[in-house]
Amino acid sequence: MENPNYQQIPPPMYVAQTSTLAIVSLIAGILGWIGFLGIGPIIAIITGHMAKNEINQSGGRIMGSGMATAGLVLGYINLALSVIALCLVLTFFILGIGSPLLCIPFLNQIQ
Repeated sequence: MENPNYQQIPPPMYVAQTSTLAIVSLIAGILGWIGFLGIGPIIAIITGHMAKNEINQSGGRIMGSGMATAGLVLGYINLALSVIALCLVLTFFILGIGSPLLCIPFLNQIQ
């Protein structure tokens, strides 16, 4: 038989907080697309991975996994496109400068 004076105390309620690192990752990922090409994606990737780790270790007290994932995706895509663009620019620069230099050994044969 239960004691009528006994009151069940509900478990303590807590509000899950959003990870600051996830917010920073998302903002840096967006900023990488609107002008901060070099540093934005790198910050988004680093803070995105840190946020994912923080969220996984929090036991449900910290949320924001979607924002961290979005920051990671934006950062990785931006970084990949920036590297491809840099490779293309360097290739065109090298070919533009290098092709005239390749003709130097044959200049004596042109008459």
